Amino acid sequence: MNPYVNYGQEKIYFTLPKGWNLISAEDKPPVSGVTDPVQEIRRALDHPIGSPTIEELARPGMEVALLFDDLQRPTPVHLALPEILNRLNRAGIPDNRISGICSLGTHPIPTLEQLKKKVGEEVFSRLQGRIFPHDPHASDNVIIGRTHRGTLVEINPRVAFSDLIIGVGECMPHPCAGFGGGYKIIMPGVCSYRSVASHHFTWMRHRNSRVNLLDGNSFFEEIVDAGRLSRLAFKLDFIINDKKEVIKAFAGDPIAEHREASHYSTTLYTIPMSKLADVTITSAFPLEIGVQATKALTMAGFCTRSGGAIIWVAPQKEAGSIMPLVKEMGSSETASDFHRRLLEDKIPDHLRSFGISYIMQVVYFKELAEKFTVAHVTEGLSREQVKMMKFSYFPDIQEAINQVSQKMPKADVAVFASGGNIIPEVRY
Repeated sequence: MNPYVNYGQEKIYFTLPKGWNLISAEDKPPVSGVTDPVQEIRRALDHPIGSPTIEELARPGMEVALLFDDLQRPTPVHLALPEILNRLNRAGIPDNRISGICSLGTHPIPTLEQLKKKVGEEVFSRLQGRIFPHDPHASDNVIIGRTHRGTLVEINPRVAFSDLIIGVGECMPHPCAGFGGGYKIIMPGVCSYRSVASHHFTWMRHRNSRVNLLDGNSFFEEIVDAGRLSRLAFKLDFIINDKKEVIKAFAGDPIAEHREASHYSTTLYTIPMSKLADVTITSAFPLEIGVQATKALTMAGFCTRSGGAIIWVAPQKEAGSIMPLVKEMGSSETASDFHRRLLEDKIPDHLRSFGISYIMQVVYFKELAEKFTVAHVTEGLSREQVKMMKFSYFPDIQEAINQVSQKMPKADVAVFASGGNIIPEVRY
């Protein structure tokens, strides 16, 4: 059977040239969610990993900060927070001693209505007037120290002065931090803009700042340092599928539970490879909307040899959020020049309103364009827009393959039918 990529609701089949050797074409099957997510939350909270229970950590009279991620993540905060509030109540802490803080990092600050949607009616009522979005630009953010490598850690004052800090988030493969979740609810979650900028821009291009790597990953280890300084005591992390269903929950010590969640994630999404590919064909599916579609391209970069080719298939039907990135890609600056500009706080004005992780994409995309031949198969961007990105435009995947094969008649080829949710791992 011919290889294929998933594209929206269909599969697009194609043929490979005779000189191309297929070394990987695994399509990870979708993973079903649990039938009762609340019961799964209770199971995780009842059996914490490397930590006492919430009831054992809490003491009457404590001020508690409950941290949760924003609407850009599918975390079922509305299901998790009532369970945590009830446990704090049983330990002698009433709702009026508890605050909820949306740990948005440097993302746009949500409205009160958006916060209500995230936490749900019950929690919004129980914590009336005590649910706050973090403001990374606020003048009252508190400096609590520096990491071992010298990163200034400046955090939300309500977190800095709380007696007990509990977080709720999602563990998913992350291109720099290895995996999301864990202490990322602190850094970048509730850190100041300058703290996040210093950390992210410093470590973003280290060779070990990559997906599926924790030990020896300075990007991740700095996050852990910041989290420990913050005194985050307990974390609940979810593994969630592309339908936004809960697959599994992990709770307990932020390091211990995150390790187990990350390991579990690798069993779901890792695709082993025996060598680097000369050509990687990857689909953005199931993350095809906006900037999320870029994840597949970034992952392909981890398993393609320098000087090789990546055929990136993404509909880009809702491309509005990617357009500032496209515009900046059109500049003549190299990836290194733009990176230095970020470290000098010379961020282009049209990008300043975006989160730091978005701005980082400019560096990564410039680097990809310098390191690989990138063919973009899309219907949502024009030929001129793709050209601005220093990529080649193709309306059809077979046409892209035929064009690339003219320059590379012999090649080892990897195909990722659902490139948006895989972890390629080259095992030499």
